Amino acid sequence: MTPTEWAIVALAVVGAFFGGVAAIGIVRLPDVYTRTHAASKSDTLGAVLAIAAAAFAIQTDLATIKAVFLLVFMFLTNPTAAHAIARAAQDQGIEPWTTGDEEGES
Repeated sequence: MTPTEWAIVALAVVGAFFGGVAAIGIVRLPDVYTRTHAASKSDTLGAVLAIAAAAFAIQTDLATIKAVFLLVFMFLTNPTAAHAIARAAQDQGIEPWTTGDEEGES
């Protein structure tokens, strides 16, 4: 395998890892604020790495330009959407999870 192919595989595997971490975080974390954090941080990184792998794999000018625009779009919209979701939860009066909120405690 060439170094470019190794880079494509590495980007895709690391992107899939961060996508999996985001999915686990959304399922396992206790409240909307921590779930939003998992979705906005690791999901954005995973998607960006996967798109970068696709851009390297395709290696045509137009496809690479489209991938770069998509990367910029994701870097701008994912954190903005996460902020809007957290802000809406705060406006609805949803309190953040604390250690005293664990099941079985009075």
